[in-house]
Amino acid sequence: MAQDVLNALTLGSLYLLFALGMSLAWGTVGVLNFAHGSIFMFAAFGAHLAVQVVPLSMPSMIALGVGIGAVLSLAVQVLAFEPIQRRARDPHQAQLQIIVAGIGIAGIPLAIAQYVTRSVPFGYSAGTFQVTVHEFGAVRVTDVQVVILVAALGLAALIAWWLRAARPGLALRAIGVEPEVAAMMGVDRRRLALLTMAVAGGLAGLAGVLLTYHLGSIAPETGDAFLLKAFAAIILGGVGSIAGVAIGAMVLAGVETLVLVTTSGTWAPAIAFGVLFLMLLVRPRGLLGRQEVRRT
Repeated sequence: MAQDVLNALTLGSLYLLFALGMSLAWGTVGVLNFAHGSIFMFAAFGAHLAVQVVPLSMPSMIALGVGIGAVLSLAVQVLAFEPIQRRARDPHQAQLQIIVAGIGIAGIPLAIAQYVTRSVPFGYSAGTFQVTVHEFGAVRVTDVQVVILVAALGLAALIAWWLRAARPGLALRAIGVEPEVAAMMGVDRRRLALLTMAVAGGLAGLAGVLLTYHLGSIAPETGDAFLLKAFAAIILGGVGSIAGVAIGAMVLAGVETLVLVTTSGTWAPAIAFGVLFLMLLVRPRGLLGRQEVRRT
């Protein structure tokens, strides 16, 4: 039982790391980035290519994945999303076009990774890091799981504090609530949007590298599955709420783990998304969402 709880917390923490950046960009600058899953995968894939040339330690691989994710996310924002936002007639049209553009852009990194790997899973076996397993009675925990748990919960708390206490975070929340008034008060929307997208991409890269270490390898298509789970966690917890995303990620992972240990596991995705469907029927704004939807 304790082992299952630990596994659920680990899975929920990975969902949280992935969903944090997606939720942050959507809830503040209004960018729902459907290329987030490909950025997550390609950051892990870029680290895989690097470790084939030079054996790297785990911290180096994490830094590389975060850097690749941030650069890719910035490139998508500058080259695709910003031109769309400038030319769109209104924010609603811009958001729809950004969603379509994100889906199209996501296919490019996926196709590259599939071509190079021939759709075979890739990992970091050429690196210097070796996973260590610690046993506490009947519970087995790896050092990778410890890093995942600390990183997810620590970064979620840090981002939540930054949004509510730091001046740039407050300015970013102001953009999410009323962008025109925020601009009149001197808030530089473009600079904060670029910062937000860089942070979102970095978090995706971090999640990709840690998932690869945790599982041993991932496939090029893994990003698509995680994108759906992150979207479900955001909707479940409430758009724009960091605490809501954390709760949504943990609930989703807990339901999936419960189904896996009590059944054959075939129904895990269906039941998990069934919970999401029920939530949309009972409480459409999510667990911690506000009655009046406001991006925070």
